[in-house]
Amino acid sequence: MVESEYRAGDVLKVSCSFTPARVIDVSNGHVSIRWPWWQSDPDAVGFEWNGNVAIARGTDTPDWSAELFRTEPSAEMLQAGADCRVGIPPTVVHVIEAQSFDPPLETGRLPRPHREIMVLRCGVSEDVNAVEQGTSINPDDDIPLVIDLVFRPYAFLNIGDDVADCRGRWWRFGGPWDLHAYDEQEGIPTWPLVLIASGDGSVDAERQALVAAATTAGSHETEIETWRRAAHAAPPMH
Repeated sequence: MVESEYRAGDVLKVSCSFTPARVIDVSNGHVSIRWPWWQSDPDAVGFEWNGNVAIARGTDTPDWSAELFRTEPSAEMLQAGADCRVGIPPTVVHVIEAQSFDPPLETGRLPRPHREIMVLRCGVSEDVNAVEQGTSINPDDDIPLVIDLVFRPYAFLNIGDDVADCRGRWWRFGGPWDLHAYDEQEGIPTWPLVLIASGDGSVDAERQALVAAATTAGSHETEIETWRRAAHAAPPMH
């Protein structure tokens, strides 16, 4: 695990060691397996989890491109009652949404997530008009996930920071895809940037120096181009 918090735009590498599991059922699009992670939540209201997990099987399955887990042997070769292994080979993804839950979310399974990230595979661009897209990850699950940060655009800024660009325009940083100009005009910030205040209104001289040093060279365009190369995707168009 790399960060205590994740945010939209993060490019991550996710993996999970392959672990023994048992095939319970097989359909045209999915294979249902019983794996060693998760427990039924006896206190969940309105949820009845049977202990099985469905994994997409076959490249012609609609869920295949979003599925992170793979089986050995491959899912399309499995039959009910067979033993297999399940895990995630090292896979690059990018975060399109990060949520937190207080109290933790009821899903019918334990542990209950207190945060969740929605990710797309490398090479898949976000469609902001899609009703559903991507797959969710609970970074604090008891699944032994390994999550490494590949690239975070604007890593030197925190959500809610106020900055001024070299033309004197003020911006609120809501994430790399959500830079709001206080003058309500279109455009992008012109580097170098000056940190005016953090989201809580405080001013930290050390962070001001960090932002100034990080934006002495480069530009908004080069930052986003670096993200494109890492995610092999296009930024969302709102």
